[in-house]
Amino acid sequence: MAGFMDGYGVADARREKTRNRILIALALLLVTGGTLYFLFRNYREEKQAQLFLDHLRNQRYAEAYQLWGCSEASPCRDYSMKKFLEDWGKDSAAANVASVKITKTRSCSGGIIQTLDFGKGEEVLLWVNRGDLVLGFAPWPVCNPRFQPPAGQ
Repeated sequence: MAGFMDGYGVADARREKTRNRILIALALLLVTGGTLYFLFRNYREEKQAQLFLDHLRNQRYAEAYQLWGCSEASPCRDYSMKKFLEDWGKDSAAANVASVKITKTRSCSGGIIQTLDFGKGEEVLLWVNRGDLVLGFAPWPVCNPRFQPPAGQ
């Protein structure tokens, strides 16, 4: 025979159990979301840098030059195709692209800085702009908090 007080507290226990499940689900969602953000926050920029290195490996210098926002038809004012080939071509210090190692990737508000190690003490700091994925040389070894990329870059 069921007594009057047998159901006392059942609703409260059920409510507390539901609340705990929601809190655990939210915590798992935050941890998973944070982990995914941390792992993939620079995905596009890192892929662009990898595409640049692939173009260099396959000696497709015109395509690599375009990733800098330049082309042979409309070269960059301060970085001609001739200068680009001096820096990245067959006879440059960066010619052995097969042995390049990415030793560091730093995430900045405006993009990333990748340290490319070509061996023999040859390191290049490569900048990939987050907005338009244009590459360039990083003018500093670490992120500059005051740096804001120019409009259009």
